[in-house]
Amino acid sequence: MNDDRARDDAPAKTPSPADEWQEATRTVHAGPRPSSQSGVINPPVYRASTIVYETVDAYMDRHKGLYDDVIYGLYGTKSTYALAEAIAELEHGAATVITSSGTSAIALTLSAFVGAGDHLLVADCIYGPARKFLSDILSGFGVEIEYFKPDIAGSIASLCRPNTKLIYMETPGSQTFDLIDIPAITEVARAKGILTAVDNTWATPLYFKPLRHGVDVSIASATKYLSGHSDCLLGSMTAANDEIYRQLKDVAARWGNCASPDDCYLVQRGLRTLDARLERHQRTASTLVNWFAQQPEVKAIRYPAFAEDPGHAIWKRDFTGATGLFGVQLDALSDEETRAFFNGLDIFQLGSSWGGFESLAVPAWPAPIRAFPNGEQDGALIRIHAGLEAAVDLIADLEAAFARVRALRRSS
Repeated sequence: MNDDRARDDAPAKTPSPADEWQEATRTVHAGPRPSSQSGVINPPVYRASTIVYETVDAYMDRHKGLYDDVIYGLYGTKSTYALAEAIAELEHGAATVITSSGTSAIALTLSAFVGAGDHLLVADCIYGPARKFLSDILSGFGVEIEYFKPDIAGSIASLCRPNTKLIYMETPGSQTFDLIDIPAITEVARAKGILTAVDNTWATPLYFKPLRHGVDVSIASATKYLSGHSDCLLGSMTAANDEIYRQLKDVAARWGNCASPDDCYLVQRGLRTLDARLERHQRTASTLVNWFAQQPEVKAIRYPAFAEDPGHAIWKRDFTGATGLFGVQLDALSDEETRAFFNGLDIFQLGSSWGGFESLAVPAWPAPIRAFPNGEQDGALIRIHAGLEAAVDLIADLEAAFARVRALRRSS
């Protein structure tokens, strides 16, 4: 595939006033306008399986509407398309496919563009379940998977082969929050005709726009910040152009992946407050990070917006904000100290996901699997999600947790 896939030959889009909106305005109004749905502000829930047709000709031609119409509940209802339109608008993409979860969006993207005999380059810092999909599923289909260090930048050219079809990344990376120089990598990929995909769940399209940095597919777990309320599962794949969108839509249909219309409604509603929520998440995270940095047990902060983070310069260049998830590298905690730290927390809760209104604290061990270790060790890294509570209350909760650990160490 040549560089002309990057919409160079696409017809010019007629500008509209919405093209100039600020992001806060865009999150409130993205998607179908009320005038197109009888004045209803948020798209209602459309549940459907069977779709009926008035003529045999219409029935026989139904598959022509796979990409932009309701032809069968599995492939999307008006609820699905409304959310897809809104996310595509936020991502500045051609179109979006909604999937059943963030993990499914990753798996479907990878499945869409590589097959037996192909070479796939993958950032070493990706989400654990994505790594499991690669090792347990995709490698069994004959795909050759090669991991690269997150700081490789333009040197990735040395790893590209004639059969390299896709470069898959996550930035910041899971657990250790490594930042990737996306523009440097996409410049190489475009010159070689290689597609690129990025998991953009952490930053959301408000704080980082992968497609504007040369990426072909932007992936998000809408379960997290886009929803914001920890009560639904959904994923999205946003394409840079229509050809890529159709490939993604095709593979989602063939795998039988279906997004719940009720969850689409919840995420659409959550989008309306995304800008306001992220501003609060970021402000609280910054307060907590500065507090953690003063604690003697803390060895490093893994948060790109933190000035001492190794990826801070890239974050400052490419991102417009930071969200509420970060890592804290501690002195290793013993099993007894781990229980004392986490089990006594009052406001922070233990939970695998993040991006909701509630604050979370979890041990990030066993250390993540890496081809290129990044200083991780068991008992040392904790992951914090700064929710919407008052920062002063969260700090009091953490102060009590450290006090419990210090008391144990004094007594031993």
